[in-house]
Amino acid sequence: MDAGHAPSDTAPLGRDVHTISDIRRRDVSPFPAFLGRRSKHLNVRRATATVTYMSIPLDDLKPPVPVLEWVGDATRGHLRLLDQTKLPAETVYLDCHDAEALWNAVRRLAVRGAPAIGVAAGYGMVLAAEWLPDGRDFLTGVDAAAEYLESARPTAVNLAWAVRRVADRAAHVVADDTSAIRAAMLEEARAIHDEDVELCRAIGRYAAPIIEQHAGVLTHCNAGALATAGIGTATAGMYVAAVGGHALTVYCDETRPLLQGSRLTAWELAQAGIHAVVITDGAAGQVLKEGRVGMVITGADRIAANGDAANKIGTYPLAVLAARHDVPFYVAAPYSTFDLSLATGEEIPIEQRGREEVVAGFGRVTAPDGVATYSPAFDVTPAELITALITDRGVIQPVDAPHVAAQMQPDATG
Repeated sequence: MDAGHAPSDTAPLGRDVHTISDIRRRDVSPFPAFLGRRSKHLNVRRATATVTYMSIPLDDLKPPVPVLEWVGDATRGHLRLLDQTKLPAETVYLDCHDAEALWNAVRRLAVRGAPAIGVAAGYGMVLAAEWLPDGRDFLTGVDAAAEYLESARPTAVNLAWAVRRVADRAAHVVADDTSAIRAAMLEEARAIHDEDVELCRAIGRYAAPIIEQHAGVLTHCNAGALATAGIGTATAGMYVAAVGGHALTVYCDETRPLLQGSRLTAWELAQAGIHAVVITDGAAGQVLKEGRVGMVITGADRIAANGDAANKIGTYPLAVLAARHDVPFYVAAPYSTFDLSLATGEEIPIEQRGREEVVAGFGRVTAPDGVATYSPAFDVTPAELITALITDRGVIQPVDAPHVAAQMQPDATG
């Protein structure tokens, strides 16, 4: 995995940006590119409400910064990723040339967020196929690659969903030509990528009317554009509402121990011109008590059949606090995050992270040598604490097994 340049055709600051140093050096907002054609006339923070979210051409709504792209073809291509461990200090892109490099990138959170992990993993299957020898054991190698990539992060169901989707596509190619199979795998990975962009926009359509009812919103971790291939899940409605002229303040939990809220969410919202306020995780209760926000919205890494939702550690206590202060708590996620094979959240596997993230985060020792740690990466918020699930197919409310099934069954795709 090597440091690379920002994607030349999707650089957040335009086609004249060619190197990482250029991106860091220029004090130019990428929000005009994010807004599309309307950007020349619309100041989001001070815009009037004459343009509503329904009139915005969502095809023009772009993420503030590109997160990943495939470079090349199915035989000599590679995956380019924004290294999110470097944000917000640096904008650095990494090139993954094999499945092991991608596995490591996922594991160390260079790419993170359930939808983005899924998209990256789809391309990871193509990387694995590049290195598999031709012959009758080719598909066996594809299945082994899927199992390997799934092991990188077990909680995010999008990862397993994507790799199995690409593996299934490979298995159904009516040809013995492995070049044709590789090409089909890349086509499926690109389809997953394109689909995620559209899923985020769809979530934004359903979330925006809810967001527009409130001047203050609280979110946890990063379920934004950096966590997807599009405009995010929890942030999608924020972006659509902002473009429509809604003035919004977003309170971002810093999100211990890796600070995805302060490093990533606040950063990307700032790129888009949306007012962000970083708070410590422990300050959330006071923010709710003071009435600074009218709603809480997060993403999810896996949602069970009854609506229980796994998300970054700290989400469950935030939901408890929201309920205590009678503040609605929403979860935004695409259909691919639902795992209907699990009856409840009790069955969701919870990833355990290493002690270094807790006792020596970002290279600074903050606990005594030898002290024990317990570091689950996720917790599960029970459906009873969730006001509604906002998906690409609509809003699920109340949150329970029958309503989840009604929207997520195969014939409900629309």
